[in-house]
Amino acid sequence: MRILALGDIFGDEAVKYVSARLGDVVHKLNVDLTVANCENASGAQGVEPQAAESLLAAGCDVLTGGNHSFGRPAFLSYVADKENVLRPANYPSSAPGSGYTIVRAASGERVLVANLRGNGDMAPTLACPFETLEKILEYEKGNYDICVLDMHAEYTSEKLCMLYAFDGRVNAIFGTHTHVPTADAKITEKGTGYITDLGMCGPVNSILGVECEAILHNMRDKLPTRFITAQGPVKAMGAVFETDAQGKCIKVSRIEF
Repeated sequence: MRILALGDIFGDEAVKYVSARLGDVVHKLNVDLTVANCENASGAQGVEPQAAESLLAAGCDVLTGGNHSFGRPAFLSYVADKENVLRPANYPSSAPGSGYTIVRAASGERVLVANLRGNGDMAPTLACPFETLEKILEYEKGNYDICVLDMHAEYTSEKLCMLYAFDGRVNAIFGTHTHVPTADAKITEKGTGYITDLGMCGPVNSILGVECEAILHNMRDKLPTRFITAQGPVKAMGAVFETDAQGKCIKVSRIEF
């Protein structure tokens, strides 16, 4: 089967861009399941329900989140009732929503999609992502054929640690959060496909999706500023993971459209 993973979708224009093109991409690449990170789909720090609904309607099978998942008040009640819209699983159980789901791919496989958030340089500190995933895999043992993970983290080392902690047990691990694609797509000997960061689906002429002048004002002048989503052309980034009949990853390809 083929799994398309899309990096952080940033801003309303990116939602429109991905929504308008996703169907053609899925058809052209013969994709069986699409997972996209939507935590900034309504601009910096959050996603409104209508943005998430647009992405689901366009063909995203599962939406994942991160440290900005709960940035918009309306999302709290929305995510509580959406099995295929996730927030990181290592949030407290009192937080609304779920950190993983099991969906049926177009090719028939039962796919466990998990979402975790790292703790390096992120606040507040959440439960240990390693222990959290161990519990999920044990609890759902026998209920899925393939497992994929969106590891939303700042540290590349934390993402790599997740790879080697679950090598051969998780079929595909892709990192999100930095909005910058990495060139380290690989497959381990045990059959886990991996890439440290998928990149971003968002405005090209920006600093990680935000208007350049706003970030310059903050970093150069050391003054607080409001992060505004940049305007202009949009690009989508991600990766396609292909697995064999036994669920082992046999190919990882970066994709831009």
